[in-house]
Amino acid sequence: MDRNLSMELVRVTEAAALAAGRWLGRGKKEEADAAATQAMREMFNSIQIKGTVVIGEGEMDEAPMLYIGEQLGTCDGTEVDIAVDPLEGTNIVAAGSSNALAIIAVAERGNLLHAPDMYMEKIAVGPESAGKININAPVIDNLKAVAKAKNKNIEDLVVAILDRERHKKMIQEIRQSGARIKLMQDGDVAAAINTAFDNTGVDIMLGSGGAPEGVIAAAALKSLGGEFQGKLIQQTEEEKIRLNKMGITDFNKVLLMEDIVKGDDVYFAATGVTNGELLRGVQYKGKVGTTHSVVMRAKTGTVRFIEGQHSLDQKQ
Repeated sequence: MDRNLSMELVRVTEAAALAAGRWLGRGKKEEADAAATQAMREMFNSIQIKGTVVIGEGEMDEAPMLYIGEQLGTCDGTEVDIAVDPLEGTNIVAAGSSNALAIIAVAERGNLLHAPDMYMEKIAVGPESAGKININAPVIDNLKAVAKAKNKNIEDLVVAILDRERHKKMIQEIRQSGARIKLMQDGDVAAAINTAFDNTGVDIMLGSGGAPEGVIAAAALKSLGGEFQGKLIQQTEEEKIRLNKMGITDFNKVLLMEDIVKGDDVYFAATGVTNGELLRGVQYKGKVGTTHSVVMRAKTGTVRFIEGQHSLDQKQ
């Protein structure tokens, strides 16, 4: 893929973030998501690619925009798979909380897992702990492995996990180990990415969340040299049928990085919508909007943080 694609992708996430940020704290998550989705779609269609959405807002009959299978771009460029989350953290924006992002990942055609909209058990770590974790191992074993890899005591570790009833037992095990916990209301993609940056204070992410978000997180961590492992959680007969169609008959199968994101030619871009540990949220002042973004490419290991100032009159 063209290395200049990175800046084009940042423009896409910037547009989505600028649109969603207007809804900060207004209690209207659907409106915030719709604004981000529309802005992302319009900007995507100015890029010279032939893109297919493989992770999107839902199936064609469920989502008016950015649905799975939708074609994006000018359709006369490189063929790519696209994973999008125009607003990762709709509830976060509605409440005015932290770590909402506009996110996209792009890879060569056929290289992203077409994960169905179901739950996935996940474990994510940064570069120092890559190769040391095992999603099938007890929680304490993974915490010991990460602590050793990062030359820390277990008591020094911070574990990010969604604050859900289904995680009650895991949270208890983490607390019994002595490790500290960062409970999240939403936004496990941001938490997974944060494990790769020391300044965020997050050492490992555990627990279950959306499978589509798992694919996006894996794309980011592949670019950062981290590690992500997942297991799709089959809860209904319909989900079982969907997994069989994907060729997955072993429901305990561990999905490694190469299963989720093949090859190394993958881009990831994110722009902060609300303030977080890694990215600042959108700021507005009169006719100017300010954004803070990160863009990465796995093939080169390049990570760029980008601050943008935008003339809101011209963008409208």
